[in-house]
Amino acid sequence: MNGGALKRDLHVGRPASARFDLARMAKISARCCTIGVSAATIVACLILSACGAITPVKYYRLDVVPSGAPSSGATYPVTLILGQISAPDLFRDNKLVYSTGSVQLGTYDNQRWAEAPTEMIENMLIESLRASGQYRTVERISSSARGDYVLRGHLSAFNEVDTPQVAARFSLELELFERKSGTVVWTQPYSHDEPVSTKNVPAVVEALQTNVRTGLQQLTSSLSQYFASQAAH
Repeated sequence: MNGGALKRDLHVGRPASARFDLARMAKISARCCTIGVSAATIVACLILSACGAITPVKYYRLDVVPSGAPSSGATYPVTLILGQISAPDLFRDNKLVYSTGSVQLGTYDNQRWAEAPTEMIENMLIESLRASGQYRTVERISSSARGDYVLRGHLSAFNEVDTPQVAARFSLELELFERKSGTVVWTQPYSHDEPVSTKNVPAVVEALQTNVRTGLQQLTSSLSQYFASQAAH
């Protein structure tokens, strides 16, 4: 989406529309002084000229994963505790992230998530696990939470990819920590680039939602298979 209508700043700087046009300011100042306008009025003229039109900020969110009918009883007699999902600083902020190469990342100034990506993924994951009805209890981690296993994760990609074609990248790895043994007993990664139909931010968000839903479905299915294999022993 390089060269599009949206102004993007790799270093989270001032939008192009808000930069001072010194030549324009000088002309306004000279014109104001010629007609005897006060210094305060000149300052106001300069500020209004420099600011220009303010681009509104748009916010996006992902819907919770749709779930089927829950099972009649807990398939596995375990209590899951969902720990916090770790991520680089870019994915713990609410600005939408894009990449233009293998090593360069940037953010959109005026395109943002309603909440941090890590929080959205945590919410979608816990709702998906609860809706499955396969576990006795699924709780968020807290000082009072008691459970058999802690499910942790790391979000390494949640962004638009511009090359070789526009896509929505989602990479998440989950691991299951067994409290009784003090060991990690299961891990599963997911990483996929979902093609984007149209070169604009809403289309990227739609593709990310599809990607996240598919990824969480695969990850939770793999987790269920682990517990099924343990029950068979």
